[in-house]
Amino acid sequence: RFRAMDYYQAGVVCYLAINGFIALTMLAGFQPRSRHITVSILMDILLLHGLLIASTGITNGLANLVIVSVAAGNILTPTRIGTFYAALGAICSLGISAWSVLVFDDSADEIVRAGSLGILYFAAAFILQYISRRMLRSEALASSRARSIAELEQINRQIIQRMRTGILVLDRFGRIRLANAAAEELLFGTATEDSKLPSRGRNLPRPLRRGLDAWLKDPARRTEPFQATQTSPVVQANFTQLDQQRGDQILVFIDDMSRVTQQAQQMKLASLGRLTAGIAHEIKNPLNFVNNFSELSKELIEEVFEELEKLDESDIKQEIMDILTDVQSNLTKVHEHGSRADGIVKSMLQHSRGSAGKTSAIRVNEFVKEFSNLAFHGMRAGKNPINVNLDFDLDENAGELTLVMEDFSRVILNIVNNAFDAMRDKQNSSKNGEYLPSLKIKTKRLKNKVLISIQDNGPGIPDGIKDKILHPFFTTKKGTEGTGLGLSITHDIVKAHGGEIKIESEAGDGASFLISLPIS
Repeated sequence: RFRAMDYYQAGVVCYLAINGFIALTMLAGFQPRSRHITVSILMDILLLHGLLIASTGITNGLANLVIVSVAAGNILTPTRIGTFYAALGAICSLGISAWSVLVFDDSADEIVRAGSLGILYFAAAFILQYISRRMLRSEALASSRARSIAELEQINRQIIQRMRTGILVLDRFGRIRLANAAAEELLFGTATEDSKLPSRGRNLPRPLRRGLDAWLKDPARRTEPFQATQTSPVVQANFTQLDQQRGDQILVFIDDMSRVTQQAQQMKLASLGRLTAGIAHEIKNPLNFVNNFSELSKELIEEVFEELEKLDESDIKQEIMDILTDVQSNLTKVHEHGSRADGIVKSMLQHSRGSAGKTSAIRVNEFVKEFSNLAFHGMRAGKNPINVNLDFDLDENAGELTLVMEDFSRVILNIVNNAFDAMRDKQNSSKNGEYLPSLKIKTKRLKNKVLISIQDNGPGIPDGIKDKILHPFFTTKKGTEGTGLGLSITHDIVKAHGGEIKIESEAGDGASFLISLPIS
């Protein structure tokens, strides 16, 4: 007994010394690797079981420390080696209890206790391995996301630095927290590529400070353009709060008005160039006709004088009548093409001016019906009337819309007249005479908009030109009948009212123009 007690005391001292040595090496900065951890855990399990042998066996409270060692091993190395720690601890515990039963005739309860401890070892191993793996995955995911956030922050910083719009972040006292290179150049006359944003802590230029004070008093107020210094460009500042609850940080966008003006001027010049090219292209043909027929009429009149000298008095009258008839025909054509050129110019002026009319509340059904009937009666009174079945399907809940009546009446008239022209062409090309032109006009009220549908049963629109039909100067009409501006102007008017226009058609099966307009 005394010898066992000596062994136990010596083992405790050795166990304390080993763990003290390990603690000192860790404090000295030693970074253990996985093999060092494995040796340490195995030695810990074996030493603890050795102390159990030298003491009262498995009933000693030191057996509980084995659970701690197995748990620590599975936390530090959550692999199959952790299961080996549990297996080693269970085998050692069962071996000690069996030796006690066989040698010292202890109770069989020792084996049951050892089995219970083994179960605890394995349970601790499996649970902690699962938890450790989850923690490692979470840590890896957090590290990955932290790297991604850092990369995105760096990218955003670089993007902000290279933006042509100046960006400032101010505190509630108006001091600069962050500023990109464009803001420094526009406000202070110098630009830098330093990602640390050296304008931090600078005071705002006085004009910008006055604009900030005015905005703080009235956030809905738009600040006037200003110059930070006499040599700085004219800029426009726009303010917004970064933190809506506390309002202690303010984001400022600084726009160079000279660049905006240049861009607007470039867009205006480009639009003017396209407009000029379109007018020149479209007017070229009718002016050629005017010139040609004028020249031809001049030649015919010269022939009149020549024939007057050659012919006898009895033949003069008929010859003159024939020549004057040709001259009259040519002058009629000159008038037609001159009128077409005038119509092109007027349409282009309407197309370029946009709407200048006043809006008013109109009842949708009455408006659509009135101008559709106007186009219908105008068609029947024209040179080439057709028999059209005009059908209305109007939603009683369509209500009112706020529109520019003068402009939107052109939308209805243009679409309906185009439908009549298309159905007239189909009727003229129909041989059996069984074709009956039909035009159906519908209105429908939805939750936040009103739909107007104008559907004909004409020849339809081929897929190849469906996307072009709303473009300026594109027309499917022959000769001098169309300018290609009607549907383009219609599209612009609908867009100006905040609506959309869609075309649904299949070749040979009619066309449907669907107009959607917001109720507000």
